[in-house]
Amino acid sequence: MGRDNGAMAKTPAQRIKKHGDRAAVPQHHLPPVINPTATRSPQNATRNAQNNGNLILIAGVVASLFLFWYVHLLTLNQLTQLTGGLAMPDSLPGGFDTAYIGQLHGVMDDAARGQLNYVHKTAGTLFPLIFGFTWLLLIGTNVTRKQLRWGLWAVPLLFVVVRLWGNVAVDSVLASETPDAGQVALASGLTVAGWALLVLSLLAGAAVFFLGAKTPLQRRPQGADSATQPKSP
Repeated sequence: MGRDNGAMAKTPAQRIKKHGDRAAVPQHHLPPVINPTATRSPQNATRNAQNNGNLILIAGVVASLFLFWYVHLLTLNQLTQLTGGLAMPDSLPGGFDTAYIGQLHGVMDDAARGQLNYVHKTAGTLFPLIFGFTWLLLIGTNVTRKQLRWGLWAVPLLFVVVRLWGNVAVDSVLASETPDAGQVALASGLTVAGWALLVLSLLAGAAVFFLGAKTPLQRRPQGADSATQPKSP
């Protein structure tokens, strides 16, 4: 018992003399240091952002295709059953005149005009908005030249404005008992312009996607990768 108490009473200096430095300093095994640049490098961040942008683009294209089919190929086509086969003004890329609007007035009642107005306020509004946003994102992520990017952006932006304005103009013409020639010409011109801008937007998107507009990741300076690589001793 006395021997144990004597061993425990030894000072740190005596323990160091007998057992060395390991007896005085506790040994701790620390976990390896994680290098944050291994997973958060600029290349990985850019690649992740590009992948997220691609997912949004795919979702926007799918939604735009669905809404186009729903508005023009399904709903507006079904409304021809209420007009004796006459197409809705939105479905006429070549426009219409006062005589055609007069024919629609003769066969469309308040319920039919209300259904067309409801389509314009719901899917007819969502389609240009989602399509325009998708095309802005497509151009913005693939075109790096500022002037060219703004020039291409103008096409889908004009499409959104013209298409929404055209919906209001068509509803106004059909709601009027005796629309004048100016109202009809405005609604017809907006309809033709909307179809033309839609085609131009599709061509602009195809040019951006297929004709080699480079992404910012591809336009990095050649020394960017070497600057981020660790130098060998």
